[in-house]
Amino acid sequence: MTKKALFLLLLLFSSFAVIAQQSVVKITGVVKDEKNQPLPKVTVSLVGLAATAVTDEQGKYSIQSRLSNFSLRFKLVGFRIETIKFSESKGVEVQKDVVLKPDVKELKTVKVTNKQTQLNNAQSVGIIDVPSLPTVSMNFEAVLKTLPGVSTNNELSSQYSVRGGSFDENLIYVNDIEINRPILIRNGQQEGLSFINPDFVSSARFSAGGFNARYNDKLSSVLDVKYNQPDSSEYILTAGLMGISATAKKSFKNSHLLLGFRRKDNRNILSTQDTRGSYRPSFNDFQALYQHNFNAKFSINTLLNFNSGSFRLVPESRETQFGTINNPIRLKVDYEGQEIDDYYTYGGAVTGLFNPNKNVSIKWINSYFEIVEREKFDIDGNYVFEEIDNNYSDGGFGPVRKNRGLGSYYSYARNSLNSTIASTELKVEHQTGKHSFTYGARFEQAKYVDQMNEYSYIDSAGYILPSNTNSFTFENAILSNNQLKINSISAYLQDSYAISGKTDVQLGARVSYNNLSGEVLVSPRLLMLYRPEEYKLWRFTAGIYRQAPSYRSIRGLDGSLFLNQKSQRSYNVSAGYDVAFTGLGTRLKFTSEVYYKYADQMIPYTIDNVRVKYLANQVAKGHTYGADFSLGGELVKDLMSFFRLSFLSANQDVIGDSYVKRNANGQNETIYPGYLKRPTDQRVNFSMFFQDRLFNSPTYKVHLNLLYGSRLPIGSPQIAAYTDDFSIPAYRRVDIGFSNDFLDAQAIKKPQFLSKYFSSVIAYAEVFNLLNINNTVSYLWLKDVNNVNYAIPNYLTGRQLNFKLVFKLKGN
Repeated sequence: MTKKALFLLLLLFSSFAVIAQQSVVKITGVVKDEKNQPLPKVTVSLVGLAATAVTDEQGKYSIQSRLSNFSLRFKLVGFRIETIKFSESKGVEVQKDVVLKPDVKELKTVKVTNKQTQLNNAQSVGIIDVPSLPTVSMNFEAVLKTLPGVSTNNELSSQYSVRGGSFDENLIYVNDIEINRPILIRNGQQEGLSFINPDFVSSARFSAGGFNARYNDKLSSVLDVKYNQPDSSEYILTAGLMGISATAKKSFKNSHLLLGFRRKDNRNILSTQDTRGSYRPSFNDFQALYQHNFNAKFSINTLLNFNSGSFRLVPESRETQFGTINNPIRLKVDYEGQEIDDYYTYGGAVTGLFNPNKNVSIKWINSYFEIVEREKFDIDGNYVFEEIDNNYSDGGFGPVRKNRGLGSYYSYARNSLNSTIASTELKVEHQTGKHSFTYGARFEQAKYVDQMNEYSYIDSAGYILPSNTNSFTFENAILSNNQLKINSISAYLQDSYAISGKTDVQLGARVSYNNLSGEVLVSPRLLMLYRPEEYKLWRFTAGIYRQAPSYRSIRGLDGSLFLNQKSQRSYNVSAGYDVAFTGLGTRLKFTSEVYYKYADQMIPYTIDNVRVKYLANQVAKGHTYGADFSLGGELVKDLMSFFRLSFLSANQDVIGDSYVKRNANGQNETIYPGYLKRPTDQRVNFSMFFQDRLFNSPTYKVHLNLLYGSRLPIGSPQIAAYTDDFSIPAYRRVDIGFSNDFLDAQAIKKPQFLSKYFSSVIAYAEVFNLLNINNTVSYLWLKDVNNVNYAIPNYLTGRQLNFKLVFKLKGN
C-alpha cells in the first residue's frame, strides 16, 4: 500500500465524525477497603458510557467525563458495587476517594481465593486491548503471541508454543473448567474459532512456566480465563468483512445469563496465498452460560458450547518463486481434486459452588465434551520446475532459462477421529490463620475412535514407477483402525503462607495415575515471592512437571499405537524480577524472568504445518533455557503499549538414534547425531503493541502490532526426523488498525440517533500484513527429474484490508 493510498484511507475513515475538543471533568481518587487498605483491580466505569478505568496497586484511579452530570460505578469481586452521582462544571478536577464494603452475599468472596490468585507465577492479560489488536485469527489467543515466552510463526492458527514446548503442552481453563481442543485439522486452520469467547472474558492470567499445583499435569503453560458476571444488561454486535458476533449479557435478581454467537469466514484472507482456487472456510461457535444463586452460600453455574469448523478447498493452480537471487526457480502446478477438513465440538459443564463461611469455598465441576474430526482430501498435482533468467532490466524476472523437468504428486486421505472426554472434579479453598490451603481431586475418562487411511506419492519422472510387476510404491501409506479408553485420577494439595510482610511462599504437589502407563506421578512445586520495596518484586519457582501419555502422543507416524509409552518429565527452575517506575512521562512496568528446564523423559516429535506428529516409540532428553523481558505502560494516556523480547535455546537428544551416511571414501558410516535443535527452537522473539491517538483527537486511535520470530528448524519428511537441518525463515509481520468510538465520553459531538440507542459504536479499519511479507508456514517437498529434493515454501497470508463495526447497546 502506497503512502498516498494509506493517507486516503485515513482521510476516508476520519470523515465519519467531527473532530474537536472540549474541556472535561476529571475525577481522581483512591479506592480502599474498610481497613483503609488500597484495593487494586477495581473497575471504575461511567454508567451508560464506554469509558472505564482500573485502579493500580495503590488503589488509585483516574477517569474523565465529557458530561457535567454523570455517575461512576466502582466494582470488584467480593465487594458491594458502589455508584456515585456527580454534578460538576466542565474543566474542573475532582478528588473522590471511595471505600468499598465486603459483600457477604457474594459467592466468590473467600479470602483464600484472592490469596491464591495473587500468589501465582502468572501475569495478567490485558483484556481491554483484545478488541483493538489487529489480528487475522479473531481468537483471544492472538494476544498471547505478544507475551514473553510465547513463540509465533502463524497468524491463522490459535495454537502457540511456549518456551520451546509443543502445542500439546499448554493448559487452558475457563471458569476452572479444563478445555480440550481439536487436533487434526491442517492448513494452518486448526481450530478456526477457539473455545474462548472474547466478549465473555472479565479477566485472564497467563503463566509461561512455574505454575502452581492446582493446575493439571502439562509441561509448558497455563491460560486461566474467567467469564464475566454482569451486574446490568448489555448487548454487543460486531460485524466485519471476516465475520460477525453477537453477545447478550443479562443480569437478574439472583442469576445472570451470557449468550454468544460467533461466525468467521476468512476466504478473503486465504485468497492472497499462492494456491489459487475456491476457498470455502466457515467457523461457528455458540456458547451459553447461566448461573443461579439459590442463596448467599450456594449457586450452580452451567456452561454449554457448540463449536464447528469447515475448511474446503478446490485448488486450481499454484505458482511459487523461490531459490536465490542468482538462481531463481519457479514452480507451476495444475491441480485436480479437492480437500474437505471439518470438525465440531459440543458439550459443557455444570459447576456447583458452596461457601459454608467466608473462609471456605467448595467447587464441584462436572464436564463432558465430544470432538468429531474429519479429514478428506484427494488431490492430484502436475508440476513443472523452471530456472528463470535473473534479468531485472524490465523490473521483473526474465524468460525461462532451463526446464528442470516435469512431475506429479498425489495425496489421498480419509481420516476420522472421535474423542469423548468426561470428568468430575472437586476443588476446595480454605483460609486458616496465615495459611491459604487449596486441595482437590479429579477423575477423567477419555475415549478415542480413530480411523486412518491415507497415502501419497511423488513421481519426478511424470509417471508412476512400480516397485515390482504387481504393485506400486506409495509413500507415507497409513491404514489403521484404533479404539482406546484412558482413565486417569489426580489429586493436589497446596499451601500459601506469608513468612513475613515481604516474603510469601507457596508449596504444593500433585499426584496422578492413569491406566495407560500404569505410573504414579508425583509433581512437587515451589513458588517464593519477595518484595523488598513496594514497587519491586522478586520471584523464584522450582518444580517437577509431568505429562502423562495421551492418545495423540502414543500414535506413531504409521498410525499404530505404542502402548508402553511412559510419561514425560521435566525439572524446571526460574527466577524473575519485576519493577514499576516512572519514565517517558508515565508509569512503566518492567518484568523479566530467566528459566532452565531439563527433561530426561520426553517424546520427540515433528511438526507438519500446525500439527504435531510424535515419534511414539522413541524417548529423548533435552535442555531448554532462556530469558524473557517485557516493558509496558500508558505511553499515551489511557492507552496501553508494551514491548517484549525473548531468547531461548531448546535442544534434544533422541536416545539410541542413528542413521547411515556414505562418507568421502564411498563407505557407509553410522552417524549418532547427539543433541540437535527441537522443532520449536525459535531463538529470538520480539513483539510490540503500540497505541496512539490521531489528529490530537481523544476518539481517533491507531493500534500497531509488530511480531518477529527467528527461524525454526525443519527437515524433509523423506528423511529421519532427527536430521532436521533445514529451517523455516524468520517470521516478520506488521498489522495496523485505526478506530473511532463515535460515542466516546470525550467526543465533542455525538450522533443523536446512535447515542439514543447505543452506549458505544466503534469503527475499525485494519491493514493486515502491512508490508506484504511472504512468511513461510511449511514446505511442499518435491523432486525434479534427477531425483533432487526441493523445499517449496507454503506462504501465509498477504496484505489485506478489513473493516468492522462494534455496537454496544445500553442495558438496565
